[in-house]
Amino acid sequence: MKDEMTDHPGARLRIGEAADRLGVSPETLRRWIDDGRIAAERTQGGQRTVAADAVARLIAERRRSGQERPIVARSARNRFPGVVVSVRRDALVALVEVQAGPHRLVSLVTREAADELDLQPGSEVVCAVKSTDVIVEVPGRA
Repeated sequence: MKDEMTDHPGARLRIGEAADRLGVSPETLRRWIDDGRIAAERTQGGQRTVAADAVARLIAERRRSGQERPIVARSARNRFPGVVVSVRRDALVALVEVQAGPHRLVSLVTREAADELDLQPGSEVVCAVKSTDVIVEVPGRA
């Protein structure tokens, strides 16, 4: 199936769909509209829409500037960028302590994951907290 953004010149997207394609929340996209970063038009029903080509332009800008960091668990709402304070490894698991601003986060991960991410004291990471799990990610790695 072809992408709607390339199939129909002049195509317009609703805020939610455009935000999803950009990887941001609808609230963020509304702020960008209010700040003039992207133009929007209102439908007869009052809904705001944005041009699909403008969304494609923003996606390309974000890729070029390196603002897009691949993060696996995009559904998690609470993300805490921080610095690894300590990593205690044993044969099977590693206990990773992260200082994220005023928050101290501790995650139990497999030893293999800690080694693969090369987690060391001083490493910059992002902790994604979802329910009772703390997911440790290294930004910018595929």
